[in-house]
Amino acid sequence: MKVMFYVQHLLGIGHLVRASRIAVAFKAAGHEVTVVTGGGAVEGFPPAGISKVQLPVVRTADQGFSDLVRDDGTAVDEAFRQQRAQQLIAAFDAVKPDCLLIEAFPFARRQMRFELLPLLDHVYTAEAAERAMVVSSVRDILQPKGAERDLKTAEVVQRYFDLVLVHGQDLSSFQMTFSQGAMIAGRLACTGLVGPAPDGAASKDGEKFDVVVSAGGGVVGQTLLETAIAARPLTPFADARWLVVTGPNLDAAGFERLSTAAGGDVELRRFDPRLADHFVHASVAVSQAGYNTVADVLSAGCASVLVPFEGEAEKEQLLRAEALACEGRAEIVHESELDAVRLADAISRAAASAPALEPARLDGAAETVRLVAARFAAFRRGQSA
Repeated sequence: MKVMFYVQHLLGIGHLVRASRIAVAFKAAGHEVTVVTGGGAVEGFPPAGISKVQLPVVRTADQGFSDLVRDDGTAVDEAFRQQRAQQLIAAFDAVKPDCLLIEAFPFARRQMRFELLPLLDHVYTAEAAERAMVVSSVRDILQPKGAERDLKTAEVVQRYFDLVLVHGQDLSSFQMTFSQGAMIAGRLACTGLVGPAPDGAASKDGEKFDVVVSAGGGVVGQTLLETAIAARPLTPFADARWLVVTGPNLDAAGFERLSTAAGGDVELRRFDPRLADHFVHASVAVSQAGYNTVADVLSAGCASVLVPFEGEAEKEQLLRAEALACEGRAEIVHESELDAVRLADAISRAAASAPALEPARLDGAAETVRLVAARFAAFRRGQSA
């Protein structure tokens, strides 16, 4: 197959990381894959060797995701929207994919309707026997939107999408946060979590860290990072090796404050491509509850403390963290209660009581490729019948 994978990250980098892992799996299976992205460039995502089309950059103006701005901070206007929509259709025509894979939409990224709906209409202008198969790639837990919004989403799925791939261990969490699952039940398939492929080796120079603290892309995680550094002397790991990875989007002033607080006792990095491997060797991971970080920590099997992002009425990370805590896979500290003492106590509890659990289902990238290939074969047979 030739696959075109559209992904738009607006605030963090989680969507882009997950899409990149899936793109690598498609390439490893012998398929041609082109990633089309409209967010800011992030080193290593997608990795070298994956074809990429970069649209003019847009991002969200704030944590509420209500307004879009260009890379220079200016508002996105109608002319810019039309330009991006035309460029996206041109990219599709250049790739001529057998399968169009769209990350998150229509369950999220509604801000991008201005270019995705014209693209989908364009797909359906092809002769039936030549039309690309259209697939939605969506995470395990959605930000709840209410029955009316879910109904509109289900109608978009029914109109345009041949398959919806839910990247979770099962469909229960997705169905809990999407009220109209019955309308699209025949198009739903579960892949398992899209986990990393850590090689189990230590990172460069054999370095290993006892506690690894991370904050995803870094836009909204500075308080967690500062609190973790302050909590270090209060934990059983006061004299152990700590790694703090801020994320590439933390501003320079924030990084400087963290560097001053860390002193020479904590290794501080903006980005580390071997983060998943560091979790393998850590005793405790401290992080938010974003999809990719949780998959990395579950894959590593280390004890976990989660501080889910709850800004602007966001519930997705909280729901994920609560589900993992109920399974005995994590300790939770709520953002509203976060301080050095509470975080240190959670780290101590996690380190002391991490039980041996059944491994999570983490082969979501490979399973995505298998499901898409199988559905595509049936799709083409149906078109030619």
